[in-house]
Amino acid sequence: MENCLFCKIAAGIIPSSKVYEDERVLAFNDIDPQAPTHFLVIPKEHITGAGAITEENSGIVAYIFEVIAKIAKEKGIESYRVVTNYGEEAGQTVPHLHFHVLAGRNLGWPPG
Repeated sequence: MENCLFCKIAAGIIPSSKVYEDERVLAFNDIDPQAPTHFLVIPKEHITGAGAITEENSGIVAYIFEVIAKIAKEKGIESYRVVTNYGEEAGQTVPHLHFHVLAGRNLGWPPG
């Protein structure tokens, strides 16, 4: 998607602090971390968000969770939160499916 911030990051047009990358996904540190560990995992394919997941593209979500588990294990993270927002009122600021992974402090509930 031409004007999508995360598509530009995935393409290397905009630099990021990469945590992990393969042919399907990219993980990078959040520029405004809300916890000592806070990175995003995005599919390289443009999907606008959770509400745009279909039978045809849903496999990427399972794969993203596999990647999150792999990264957490490699970093020695035993406890973490995974969050995705869909829609402006829910707090989605970039219209590209992404998952926030937060760890390193007591995250409590409700979030904040």
